[in-house]
Amino acid sequence: MNELAHDLTDDPRRESAERDDQLVYRLLLATDIQGYSRRDAREQLRAQRDLSQVLDRAATGAGLDRRRWDKQVGGDGELALLPEDADPAPVVGDFPLLLAAGLRALNRERPGRARLRVRLAVHHGTLAAGPFGPAGDAPIVVQRLLDAGPLRRLLADQPERDIAYMVSESLYDDVVRTGFTRMVPGDFQPIRVTAKGATFRGHIHTGDPETFADLGDLHDRATDPSDPSELSDLPALIPPQRRRR
Repeated sequence: MNELAHDLTDDPRRESAERDDQLVYRLLLATDIQGYSRRDAREQLRAQRDLSQVLDRAATGAGLDRRRWDKQVGGDGELALLPEDADPAPVVGDFPLLLAAGLRALNRERPGRARLRVRLAVHHGTLAAGPFGPAGDAPIVVQRLLDAGPLRRLLADQPERDIAYMVSESLYDDVVRTGFTRMVPGDFQPIRVTAKGATFRGHIHTGDPETFADLGDLHDRATDPSDPSELSDLPALIPPQRRRR
C-alpha cells in the first residue's frame, strides 16, 4: 500500500477497502525525460540520478519536502502526489522556475553529454488511493497533459529550452491568474488535447526560457543563507501580501 493509502487508512488490516474508496483533493506533478529511450543504459541511469537531484533541489528551494510526496516512479520520470497541506503557489510558481535553473546549470556543467530536458505538468483534482496507485480523474488529466503533443513539440522546436511546463486549466485560473506567483499569465498559451475520446485543457508556458531560468536563479540565491550577495534589490518572487510581517 502506498503512502497516500496508508494516510487514508486508520487500520490497514481492517476495513481498508472502504477507507481506500475515499476521494481526496491533491496537487499532482508529472515529469518525464525527453528522449529517454534514445539513451543507452548507462546514460539512462545517469539521467535518472540527475533528474532526482534537480527535483530535490528545486523542491527544497521552493519550501517543499519531496520526502512527503507519494511518488510513482518510472524509468523516465515520476508522478508525484503532494500532501494535503501543500501550498499551490510555490508548487505552480517557484518549483518550475527552480527546476529550470537547475537543469540549465546541470547542462552547462556537462557540455559534452546529452542534455537533460524534461516536460512538467501540474494539476489539482480528486483521486482515491489504491493498491497499485491513485485512481480517479486527476492522475489521468495530469498524464494526458504531460503527454500532449504541443508540450513535446515545444522542446523539439526550441532546442535551447530545458523544460516544457504546463498547468491544467483549473490551476491556471485558480493560481497563475491570481498574481500570487511570478508567472506572467500572458506567457501561457491555452491548448486542448483530445485523447481516447476525452478532451483535456491546459496552458503551456511559452515565455522566454532564459528569463524563466533566470528567475529560478534569483530565487535560489535569495533563499540561500550561505550566499553573501546583496539581495535586497532582487525582485520579490512572492507578492508583498504573502510576506511575513
